[in-house]
Amino acid sequence: MEQDWTPWPEEVAAEYRRAGYWRDQTLDALLREGARRHGARTALVSPSGRLDYAGLDARVDRLAAGLAALPLHPGERVLVQLPNCEEYVTVLFALLRLGAVPVLVLPSLGRAEVVALARLSGAAAHVVAAGRGVRDPRLLAEETARACPTLRHVVVAGEPGADRHHGVAGLAASAGPVPEAPPGRAEDPALLLLSGGTTGVPKLIPRTHADYGYNARASAEVCGLHGGSVYLAVLPAAHNFTMVSPGILGTVAAGGTVVLCPDPSPTTAFSLVEAERVTITALVPALLPHWLDEAARTRRDLSSLEVLQVGGSRLDEATARRVRPELGCRLQQVFGMAEGLNNYTPLDAPDDVVCTTQGRPLSPADEIRVVDEEDRPVPAGTPGELLVRGPYTLRGYYRAREQDAARFTPDGFYRTGDLVRRTADGDLVVVGRVKDQVNRAGEKVAAVEVEEHLLALPGVRAAAVVGAPDPHLGERTVAFVVTDGPCPPQEQVRRALLERGLAPFKVPDELRGLPSLPLTGIGKVDKKRLRELLADSPAP
Repeated sequence: MEQDWTPWPEEVAAEYRRAGYWRDQTLDALLREGARRHGARTALVSPSGRLDYAGLDARVDRLAAGLAALPLHPGERVLVQLPNCEEYVTVLFALLRLGAVPVLVLPSLGRAEVVALARLSGAAAHVVAAGRGVRDPRLLAEETARACPTLRHVVVAGEPGADRHHGVAGLAASAGPVPEAPPGRAEDPALLLLSGGTTGVPKLIPRTHADYGYNARASAEVCGLHGGSVYLAVLPAAHNFTMVSPGILGTVAAGGTVVLCPDPSPTTAFSLVEAERVTITALVPALLPHWLDEAARTRRDLSSLEVLQVGGSRLDEATARRVRPELGCRLQQVFGMAEGLNNYTPLDAPDDVVCTTQGRPLSPADEIRVVDEEDRPVPAGTPGELLVRGPYTLRGYYRAREQDAARFTPDGFYRTGDLVRRTADGDLVVVGRVKDQVNRAGEKVAAVEVEEHLLALPGVRAAAVVGAPDPHLGERTVAFVVTDGPCPPQEQVRRALLERGLAPFKVPDELRGLPSLPLTGIGKVDKKRLRELLADSPAP
C-alpha cells in the first residue's frame, strides 16, 4: 500500500539524528519535560485562567484518556478548528499524547474548504468552539460530518449543544488510564498543517515529531527564549508562525509562558502585555500600523516587550523603521512557510539589515538554492525562485503525489514559489511570488479557487483574480468579471461567495467589470495586462 506522505531518505534522516537535529521523542514530550523540570511555573494564560506546567500536563492526561474512550485511535486525523483559547492547547497536546494527528484548521475557513480538508485527511473527528446563530461552528461541524463519512465525532469547546456532540470538559472529566502512545513515532507525522497553495485544491503538510520538535527548539534558541520569556499569541494558533516560530511550541520547549490573545486588536493585546509582562509577540504586516497608532495614545505599560516579530508577508521598510522608536522594542523579521524553512533577522543585527531583509535560514543544515526559470543558480543580488531542503522542510505533501512532482526537484528540494534575492551576507530579500496567488495580510489566497467560485455565480461568464499592492494588506484581491448585463454590486457578490462557503478573507476586496478578459497569444488570460490596467486605473 502506497504511503500517504514522503519521508526523508533513510540516510538523510540518519544524518539528522547523528547531528543532533532530530531527537527520538514525540512533541508531547516538550510538555512532559516542562512539567518534570518546572511544574509550578506558569505555562499557559488564557481567558479561562492560568495553568502551571504540572496542571497543564495533568489536564492533557485527562483529556487524552477521554478522547481515547470515544474512541479515537493512534494515527487517526482530527480537525482542530478553534480560536485562541485554553482548549486549543489542551486538545493539541492530548491528541499528540494519544498518537492521533491534529489537522490545524483556521477558524476563518468556510464550509467548502473544511469539507475538502476533512475528505482529504479522512478525518475521524472535528473539534470546534460553541457559538451562536447561523455562524455557530457546531453547524459547520455537522455539515462536514454529513459530507465526510469518516468523521464520527464532533467535539465542542464549550457547551456541546446536542446529544451527538462531545464536550471537551466532559471528556477531560472521564475516568480511565492515560493511553500510551505507540513506540517509535518520532519520524511519523505529528500533525498536518494547511498550505496556502496556488490552486483551489487544499494541500496538507505532514510535519513529524522529529522535524517539528527541532523547528521549535531551534527557533526558541535563535529568538532568545528562556524560562522567563512570555510569548503572546496574537495571530491564530493554527498558523505555523504562531505554533512554532518560536510560537507556542517553542515557548514550551524553553519553559516560558504562553499567553493566548482572544483577538488581534492592539487594545486587547496591550492590556495583556502590561498585565502579563509579555516579552515577545508576533504580527503580520497588516496589523502593525494599527499597533503603532495605538502605541502613540495608549497608557498601557509596554516596557516589558523586548521583541516584536513580523512575518507572513513582506514588511515595507518605512513601517519597519517605526518599530523601535514607537514601540521601544527590537523588530525581528520572519520569513517562512508551513512547509518548513524559517528565516529570522538576527536579534543583534543592525537596523539596516532588520528593516530591509527578511532574515537568514534558521538551521546550519538548511540548503538553499536561488534559481532562474531553468533551475540554474543565479548570483547573489539577482532575483530567482527559492528552493530549499533541510531537517524541517517536507519532502512531499499529504496524499498529493501528482502535485509533489511539480513542487519538488528530483533531489528533494522544495520549490517555494517565492522570488528572492540573496545578499552577499546570506540574508534573503523577498521580491514576490512565482505562482498565481495573492498574499493578503499573510493569508495566501489562491486565484483559481476564487475564480471558480465567481464562475459559479449566475450571469458570470469569465473571471480573473489578481493581486494589487496595498499599504495595509500587503496585497489586496481584485476580481475582474465578464457578466451578462451590468456588473453586479460588490456587496451582492460578497454575500453570494460567503453563501457558497468561501472564507471571508478570500472574498475579493475589489470587483471590476470588463466587456472581455485580455488573452495571451496562446489563449490564456493575460494577468500581466490586468495588473497593468490596475496600475493605469487604481482604486478610488
